[in-house]
Amino acid sequence: MQDYTDYGYVEITLDGYLKKNDISKNFLAEKANLQRTQLNTYCKNNIKRPDIDVLARICYALDCDLADIVSYVKPQKGNGRTTNG
Repeated sequence: MQDYTDYGYVEITLDGYLKKNDISKNFLAEKANLQRTQLNTYCKNNIKRPDIDVLARICYALDCDLADIVSYVKPQKGNGRTTNG
């Protein structure tokens, strides 16, 4: 058996930020020098290993802080609880 520790997870909230601030994906893709498919992956929070350079370009293009488009979601049960399974 292997121990599993729930550390929570990081969520990219870029899509909500764009909608809240009425910013188009086309505008951001052009300004941050991103391919539209790459941007859509970030907007759908479908990234397993975020690229820090990409996040920096997005923040630069949007003139925002990283915390505006990324959030940490704490574990649901306890703080760093270890379970077997």
